[in-house]
Amino acid sequence: MWLLYALASAACFGMRGILYQWTSQRRLDRNLMLFGVYLSGVVIAVASNVVAGQAWTAGAWIGVFMGLFSFGANAAMYRGYAVGKASLIAILASLSPVVAAGAAYAVLGEKLSGLQSLSFGIIIIGILMIRYSNDISLSNLQGAGWGVLTMVLFGMTDATTKMATLHGAQTMPALTVMYATGSVLFFLAWLRGTWMRRGQDTSANAALASAAAAAKELAAAAESGDGRTKAASRDAADNAEPTPVVAERTTATADRRPAPWSFSRTLLWGMFVGLTNIFGMMFALPAFRVGVTGLVSAVMAMSVLFVLLYARIILKEKFSRLEIGGILCALLGMVAMRLVS
Repeated sequence: MWLLYALASAACFGMRGILYQWTSQRRLDRNLMLFGVYLSGVVIAVASNVVAGQAWTAGAWIGVFMGLFSFGANAAMYRGYAVGKASLIAILASLSPVVAAGAAYAVLGEKLSGLQSLSFGIIIIGILMIRYSNDISLSNLQGAGWGVLTMVLFGMTDATTKMATLHGAQTMPALTVMYATGSVLFFLAWLRGTWMRRGQDTSANAALASAAAAAKELAAAAESGDGRTKAASRDAADNAEPTPVVAERTTATADRRPAPWSFSRTLLWGMFVGLTNIFGMMFALPAFRVGVTGLVSAVMAMSVLFVLLYARIILKEKFSRLEIGGILCALLGMVAMRLVS
Protein backbone atom coordinates (compact mmCIF):
# COMPACT_ATOMS: atom_id res chain seq x y z
CA MET A 1 0.00 0.00 0.00
CA TRP A 2 2.89 2.35 0.70
CA LEU A 3 3.88 2.14 -2.97
CA LEU A 4 0.53 3.53 -4.14
CA TYR A 5 0.78 6.40 -1.66
CA ALA A 6 4.34 7.15 -2.78
CA LEU A 7 3.37 7.13 -6.47
CA ALA A 8 0.44 9.48 -5.80
CA SER A 9 2.82 11.76 -3.91
CA ALA A 10 5.26 11.68 -6.84
CA ALA A 11 2.51 12.80 -9.23
CA CYS A 12 1.62 15.75 -6.98
CA PHE A 13 5.24 16.81 -6.54
CA GLY A 14 5.86 16.51 -10.28
CA MET A 15 3.04 18.95 -10.94
CA ARG A 16 4.46 21.22 -8.24
CA GLY A 17 7.80 21.33 -10.04
CA ILE A 18 6.12 22.25 -13.33
CA LEU A 19 4.11 25.04 -11.71
CA TYR A 20 7.22 26.33 -9.90
CA GLN A 21 9.14 26.51 -13.17
CA TRP A 22 6.32 28.34 -14.96
CA THR A 23 5.82 30.76 -12.07
CA SER A 24 9.54 31.52 -11.74
CA GLN A 25 9.47 33.19 -15.17
CA ARG A 26 6.73 35.66 -14.13
CA ARG A 27 7.14 39.09 -12.50
CA LEU A 28 5.97 38.42 -8.99
CA ASP A 29 7.29 38.37 -5.44
CA ARG A 30 8.77 34.93 -4.87
CA ASN A 31 8.44 34.96 -1.07
CA LEU A 32 4.84 36.15 -1.20
CA MET A 33 3.98 33.41 -3.68
CA LEU A 34 5.61 30.72 -1.51
CA PHE A 35 3.87 32.15 1.56
CA GLY A 36 0.63 31.47 -0.33
CA VAL A 37 1.79 27.89 -0.99
CA TYR A 38 2.26 27.23 2.72
CA LEU A 39 -0.79 29.20 3.82
CA SER A 40 -2.86 26.93 1.57
CA GLY A 41 -1.31 23.94 3.34
CA VAL A 42 -2.28 25.30 6.76
CA VAL A 43 -5.89 25.93 5.72
CA ILE A 44 -6.36 22.49 4.15
CA ALA A 45 -4.59 20.61 6.97
CA VAL A 46 -6.67 22.34 9.66
CA ALA A 47 -9.94 21.86 7.75
CA SER A 48 -9.13 18.19 7.08
CA ASN A 49 -8.36 17.56 10.73
CA VAL A 50 -11.68 19.13 11.77
CA VAL A 51 -13.33 16.39 9.73
CA ALA A 52 -10.90 13.55 10.56
CA GLY A 53 -10.45 14.44 14.23
CA GLN A 54 -6.90 13.08 14.42
CA ALA A 55 -5.26 13.30 17.84
CA TRP A 56 -2.42 15.69 18.62
CA THR A 57 0.64 13.93 20.00
CA ALA A 58 4.14 15.03 20.91
CA GLY A 59 5.40 13.65 17.60
CA ALA A 60 3.39 16.25 15.69
CA TRP A 61 5.80 18.95 16.87
CA ILE A 62 8.54 17.36 14.78
CA GLY A 63 6.60 19.15 12.06
CA VAL A 64 8.59 22.26 13.05
CA PHE A 65 11.75 20.63 11.66
CA MET A 66 9.82 19.36 8.64
CA GLY A 67 8.74 22.95 8.03
CA LEU A 68 12.26 24.34 8.41
CA PHE A 69 13.78 21.90 5.91
CA SER A 70 10.81 22.19 3.54
CA PHE A 71 11.05 26.00 3.67
CA GLY A 72 14.69 25.90 2.57
CA ALA A 73 14.08 23.20 -0.06
CA ASN A 74 11.17 24.97 -1.73
CA ALA A 75 12.97 28.33 -1.73
CA ALA A 76 16.10 26.74 -3.27
CA MET A 77 14.11 24.80 -5.89
CA TYR A 78 12.13 27.87 -6.94
CA ARG A 79 15.35 29.88 -7.24
CA GLY A 80 16.97 27.09 -9.23
CA TYR A 81 14.12 27.01 -11.74
CA ALA A 82 14.45 30.79 -12.12
CA VAL A 83 18.17 30.76 -13.03
CA GLY A 84 18.88 27.25 -14.33
CA LYS A 85 17.65 24.51 -16.64
CA ALA A 86 14.39 22.93 -15.50
CA SER A 87 15.63 19.43 -16.36
CA LEU A 88 18.83 19.85 -14.34
CA ILE A 89 17.08 21.21 -11.25
CA ALA A 90 14.46 18.48 -11.44
CA ILE A 91 16.94 15.62 -11.68
CA LEU A 92 19.11 16.95 -8.84
CA ALA A 93 16.08 17.50 -6.63
CA SER A 94 14.93 13.95 -7.36
CA LEU A 95 18.16 12.55 -5.91
CA SER A 96 17.11 13.43 -2.37
CA PRO A 97 16.64 9.68 -1.55
CA VAL A 98 20.42 9.44 -1.22
CA VAL A 99 20.35 12.04 1.55
CA ALA A 100 17.21 10.58 3.12
CA ALA A 101 18.64 7.07 3.24
CA GLY A 102 21.91 8.31 4.73
CA ALA A 103 20.11 10.29 7.41
CA ALA A 104 17.81 7.36 8.18
CA TYR A 105 20.82 5.07 8.58
CA ALA A 106 22.72 7.50 10.79
CA VAL A 107 19.81 8.61 13.00
CA LEU A 108 17.12 5.93 12.77
CA GLY A 109 19.33 2.88 12.25
CA GLU A 110 17.63 1.81 9.01
CA LYS A 111 19.88 -0.34 6.83
CA LEU A 112 19.88 -1.20 3.15
CA SER A 113 20.67 -4.55 1.62
CA GLY A 114 23.58 -5.08 -0.74
CA LEU A 115 21.40 -4.69 -3.83
CA GLN A 116 19.78 -1.57 -2.44
CA SER A 117 23.22 -0.11 -1.76
CA LEU A 118 24.19 -0.95 -5.36
CA SER A 119 21.14 0.98 -6.56
CA PHE A 120 22.30 4.01 -4.61
CA GLY A 121 25.72 3.67 -6.22
CA ILE A 122 24.12 3.81 -9.67
CA ILE A 123 22.27 6.97 -8.66
CA ILE A 124 25.49 8.63 -7.48
CA ILE A 125 27.17 7.80 -10.81
CA GLY A 126 24.25 9.52 -12.51
CA ILE A 127 24.83 12.62 -10.37
CA LEU A 128 28.48 12.77 -11.38
CA MET A 129 27.64 12.38 -15.07
CA ILE A 130 25.14 15.23 -14.87
CA ARG A 131 27.61 17.40 -12.94
CA TYR A 132 30.36 16.99 -15.50
CA SER A 133 28.20 17.17 -18.63
CA ASN A 134 29.25 19.62 -21.33
CA ASP A 135 26.50 22.05 -20.38
CA ILE A 136 27.74 22.49 -16.81
CA SER A 137 31.07 24.11 -16.03
CA LEU A 138 32.56 26.15 -13.24
CA SER A 139 31.81 29.30 -15.22
CA ASN A 140 28.25 28.28 -16.06
CA LEU A 141 26.64 26.21 -13.32
CA GLN A 142 23.09 26.92 -14.60
CA GLY A 143 21.57 26.67 -11.13
CA ALA A 144 23.33 23.39 -10.23
CA GLY A 145 24.20 24.71 -6.77
CA TRP A 146 20.53 25.44 -6.05
CA GLY A 147 19.66 21.97 -7.30
CA VAL A 148 22.14 20.32 -4.94
CA LEU A 149 20.85 22.40 -2.02
CA THR A 150 17.30 21.37 -2.92
CA MET A 151 18.37 17.72 -2.97
CA VAL A 152 19.93 17.91 0.51
CA LEU A 153 17.04 19.78 2.12
CA PHE A 154 14.34 17.59 0.58
CA GLY A 155 16.27 14.56 1.81
CA MET A 156 16.26 15.99 5.32
CA THR A 157 12.54 16.75 4.98
CA ASP A 158 11.89 13.08 4.15
CA ALA A 159 14.03 11.91 7.08
CA THR A 160 12.25 14.14 9.60
CA THR A 161 8.88 13.07 8.15
CA LYS A 162 9.79 9.45 8.87
CA MET A 163 10.91 10.47 12.35
CA ALA A 164 7.55 12.12 12.99
CA THR A 165 5.68 8.92 12.07
CA LEU A 166 7.94 6.86 14.35
CA HIS A 167 7.01 9.15 17.23
CA GLY A 168 3.31 8.56 16.63
CA ALA A 169 2.47 11.77 14.78
CA GLN A 170 -0.85 11.73 12.94
CA THR A 171 -0.88 13.07 9.39
CA MET A 172 -2.96 16.23 9.76
CA PRO A 173 -1.51 17.56 13.04
CA ALA A 174 2.05 17.06 11.74
CA LEU A 175 1.23 18.81 8.47
CA THR A 176 -0.47 21.67 10.30
CA VAL A 177 2.69 22.33 12.30
CA MET A 178 4.90 21.90 9.24
CA TYR A 179 2.97 24.33 7.05
CA ALA A 180 2.45 26.83 9.86
CA THR A 181 6.23 26.91 10.35
CA GLY A 182 6.86 27.42 6.64
CA SER A 183 4.16 30.10 6.43
CA VAL A 184 5.74 32.13 9.23
CA LEU A 185 9.20 31.88 7.64
CA PHE A 186 8.06 32.91 4.16
CA PHE A 187 5.93 35.73 5.60
CA LEU A 188 8.96 37.09 7.45
CA ALA A 189 11.07 36.74 4.29
CA TRP A 190 8.43 38.68 2.33
CA LEU A 191 8.34 41.44 4.97
CA ARG A 192 12.14 41.70 4.94
CA GLY A 193 12.20 41.94 1.15
CA THR A 194 9.49 44.62 1.19
CA TRP A 195 11.37 46.73 3.74
CA MET A 196 14.61 46.41 1.78
CA ARG A 197 12.94 47.54 -1.45
CA ARG A 198 11.37 50.50 0.32
CA GLY A 199 14.76 51.46 1.74
CA GLN A 200 16.32 51.27 -1.71
CA ASP A 201 13.52 53.38 -3.20
CA THR A 202 13.95 55.98 -0.43
CA SER A 203 17.71 56.13 -1.03
CA ALA A 204 17.20 56.48 -4.78
CA ASN A 205 14.65 59.27 -4.32
CA ALA A 206 16.97 61.07 -1.91
CA ALA A 207 19.85 60.84 -4.41
CA LEU A 208 17.65 62.23 -7.19
CA ALA A 209 16.44 65.07 -4.98
CA SER A 210 20.04 65.90 -4.01
CA ALA A 211 21.14 65.91 -7.64
CA ALA A 212 18.23 68.15 -8.61
CA ALA A 213 19.01 70.59 -5.77
CA ALA A 214 22.66 70.73 -6.79
CA ALA A 215 21.68 71.44 -10.39
CA LYS A 216 19.40 74.27 -9.30
CA GLU A 217 22.18 75.80 -7.19
CA LEU A 218 24.59 75.68 -10.11
CA ALA A 219 21.97 77.16 -12.42
CA ALA A 220 21.34 80.01 -9.97
CA ALA A 221 25.08 80.63 -9.64
CA ALA A 222 25.48 80.61 -13.42
CA GLU A 223 23.17 83.56 -13.79
CA SER A 224 25.62 85.75 -11.88
CA GLY A 225 28.86 83.81 -12.44
CA ASP A 226 31.48 83.52 -15.15
CA GLY A 227 31.58 81.27 -18.18
CA ARG A 228 33.18 78.36 -16.35
CA THR A 229 30.33 78.27 -13.83
CA LYS A 230 27.81 78.37 -16.67
CA ALA A 231 29.57 75.44 -18.35
CA ALA A 232 29.52 73.50 -15.07
CA SER A 233 25.81 74.18 -14.68
CA ARG A 234 25.16 72.90 -18.19
CA ASP A 235 27.13 69.73 -17.42
CA ALA A 236 25.16 69.21 -14.19
CA ALA A 237 21.90 69.66 -16.04
CA ASP A 238 22.98 67.15 -18.67
CA ASN A 239 23.85 64.59 -15.96
CA ALA A 240 20.73 65.22 -13.89
CA GLU A 241 18.24 64.55 -16.69
CA PRO A 242 18.47 62.02 -19.53
CA THR A 243 18.28 63.25 -23.09
CA PRO A 244 14.86 62.87 -24.74
CA VAL A 245 16.13 60.05 -26.96
CA VAL A 246 17.49 58.02 -24.00
CA ALA A 247 14.35 58.66 -21.96
CA GLU A 248 12.20 57.62 -24.89
CA ARG A 249 14.14 54.37 -25.33
CA THR A 250 13.99 53.60 -21.60
CA THR A 251 10.22 54.14 -21.54
CA ALA A 252 9.74 51.97 -24.61
CA THR A 253 11.79 49.15 -23.03
CA ALA A 254 9.80 49.36 -19.81
CA ASP A 255 6.50 49.32 -21.72
CA ARG A 256 7.43 46.02 -23.36
CA ARG A 257 7.86 44.29 -19.98
CA PRO A 258 4.73 42.72 -18.48
CA ALA A 259 3.32 44.44 -15.43
CA PRO A 260 4.30 42.89 -12.08
CA TRP A 261 1.64 40.76 -10.42
CA SER A 262 -0.46 42.36 -7.69
CA PHE A 263 -0.41 41.29 -4.05
CA SER A 264 -3.75 39.47 -4.23
CA ARG A 265 -3.00 37.75 -7.54
CA THR A 266 0.37 36.50 -6.30
CA LEU A 267 -1.04 35.24 -3.00
CA LEU A 268 -4.01 33.47 -4.60
CA TRP A 269 -1.81 31.84 -7.22
CA GLY A 270 0.52 30.63 -4.48
CA MET A 271 -2.42 29.10 -2.63
CA PHE A 272 -3.45 27.31 -5.83
CA VAL A 273 0.07 25.94 -6.36
CA GLY A 274 0.05 24.93 -2.70
CA LEU A 275 -2.63 22.33 -3.43
CA THR A 276 -0.01 20.16 -5.15
CA ASN A 277 2.30 20.54 -2.14
CA ILE A 278 -0.19 19.69 0.61
CA PHE A 279 -1.73 16.76 -1.27
CA GLY A 280 1.73 15.39 -1.99
CA MET A 281 2.55 15.47 1.73
CA MET A 282 -0.83 13.95 2.64
CA PHE A 283 0.12 10.94 0.53
CA ALA A 284 3.75 10.95 1.71
CA LEU A 285 3.14 10.56 5.45
CA PRO A 286 1.16 7.27 5.21
CA ALA A 287 3.84 5.94 2.83
CA PHE A 288 6.64 6.77 5.28
CA ARG A 289 4.65 5.28 8.16
CA VAL A 290 4.84 1.74 6.75
CA GLY A 291 7.70 1.89 4.22
CA VAL A 292 11.49 2.11 4.44
CA THR A 293 12.61 5.75 4.32
CA GLY A 294 15.04 5.46 1.41
CA LEU A 295 12.70 3.38 -0.73
CA VAL A 296 9.66 5.60 -0.18
CA SER A 297 11.76 8.66 -0.93
CA ALA A 298 13.07 7.01 -4.11
CA VAL A 299 9.59 6.25 -5.45
CA MET A 300 8.47 9.80 -4.64
CA ALA A 301 11.50 11.08 -6.53
CA MET A 302 10.00 9.68 -9.74
CA SER A 303 8.23 13.03 -9.89
CA VAL A 304 11.23 14.05 -11.97
CA LEU A 305 9.70 12.27 -14.97
CA PHE A 306 6.87 14.79 -15.12
CA VAL A 307 9.26 17.75 -15.07
CA LEU A 308 11.62 16.19 -17.62
CA LEU A 309 8.75 15.57 -20.04
CA TYR A 310 7.61 19.15 -19.52
CA ALA A 311 11.14 20.48 -20.12
CA ARG A 312 11.55 18.43 -23.30
CA ILE A 313 8.08 18.90 -24.85
CA ILE A 314 7.02 22.37 -23.69
CA LEU A 315 10.32 24.18 -23.01
CA LYS A 316 12.13 22.45 -25.93
CA GLU A 317 15.25 21.91 -23.82
CA LYS A 318 18.02 19.88 -25.46
CA PHE A 319 20.14 17.45 -23.48
CA SER A 320 23.79 16.68 -24.13
CA ARG A 321 24.75 13.02 -24.52
CA LEU A 322 26.51 12.91 -21.17
CA GLU A 323 23.56 14.62 -19.49
CA ILE A 324 21.14 12.13 -21.06
CA GLY A 325 23.36 9.31 -19.83
CA GLY A 326 23.39 10.76 -16.32
CA ILE A 327 19.61 11.15 -16.27
CA LEU A 328 19.07 7.59 -17.51
CA CYS A 329 21.60 6.25 -15.01
CA ALA A 330 19.90 8.02 -12.13
CA LEU A 331 16.46 6.81 -13.22
CA LEU A 332 17.83 3.28 -13.62
CA GLY A 333 19.09 3.45 -10.05
CA MET A 334 15.65 4.48 -8.82
CA VAL A 335 13.97 1.63 -10.71
CA ALA A 336 16.54 -0.87 -9.46
CA MET A 337 16.00 0.28 -5.89
CA ARG A 338 12.28 -0.34 -6.29
CA LEU A 339 12.79 -3.81 -7.76
CA VAL A 340 15.05 -5.00 -4.95
CA SER A 341 12.83 -3.63 -2.18
